[in-house]
Amino acid sequence: MPDTTQDTSTVLPELPDLSAQAERLIELGVHETAGLSAAEIRDFAAAAGGEGALLAVHPDRAPASALAPLLRRDGKPGFVVVDTPDVDEFTPEAVELPHAPLYVVTGVDRGDHLSNWSPEEALPALTKEDRTPLLLTEGIHWVLQQPRALERNRCFMTIGSRLRKPNGKLDARTPAIWISNGTGRDGGERRHAPKVGWCWWNNRHTWLGFASGTGRGTDAA
Repeated sequence: MPDTTQDTSTVLPELPDLSAQAERLIELGVHETAGLSAAEIRDFAAAAGGEGALLAVHPDRAPASALAPLLRRDGKPGFVVVDTPDVDEFTPEAVELPHAPLYVVTGVDRGDHLSNWSPEEALPALTKEDRTPLLLTEGIHWVLQQPRALERNRCFMTIGSRLRKPNGKLDARTPAIWISNGTGRDGGERRHAPKVGWCWWNNRHTWLGFASGTGRGTDAA
């Protein structure tokens, strides 16, 4: 396993309460994308209760391609890299989602302590810690609600989402969310913008942790 002594974790502020998160999603129009009314999101948030949980919309209702452009950093919108036109085909892998349009994720963490681990190395480590890797859509929801979750040199992968090929094998690409440097096909105008990209399953990156949670459900208890 890689050396983790380089971990320079920062303590992030608490997530807004679920009612505030509901208002944020409504403000962004996510409820309309998901085919939900504003009242449905507000009612769910009020019933779920609890503190510190993340409000998420099921990816079947609000896919990554629809959520990524809602991200903002330095006034610039988020984007999906051009070589991932199949981003919405990255679906939950070995992750059980509630059978509901809305749910909560508890105990969200950026996984800074796993920076410089490969996804192949990090997944069993998270499992050993009784943690579940975030989906790409959950990671986007997190940054929408808590922009400070995305920092220079402290970004994260969302390895709960994988793409399974027609032959049954998993694609070696694994999704991640970081900050564009405006190089290559990103374009200079996207420098500092939030970026949905990917890294190889066996590669290590010193600036990418592995976002995870302690569980999912329809209440925050």
